[in-house]
Amino acid sequence: MRASKFRAALESLIALGAGFLGIITIFWHDWIEALTGWDPDHHNGSFEWLIVAALLAIAVVSGIAARRDWRVTATATATQ
Repeated sequence: MRASKFRAALESLIALGAGFLGIITIFWHDWIEALTGWDPDHHNGSFEWLIVAALLAIAVVSGIAARRDWRVTATATATQ
């Protein structure tokens, strides 16, 4: 069960990071261009909305997986 606890913590961090970046992208569309200089959509914003959707989907899936793993770990700990 140790691997499950580590995996749950990692999934929680991924969910938090992806959610944070997704929300940042909603309010500050050009952060990717500002940090990297890469502009794949030439300032029309379509790529940023794709990134928002992908990051928030990753956050939701990782959050669900983390919740499941935390519950499995808690159940295993309680039965020992």
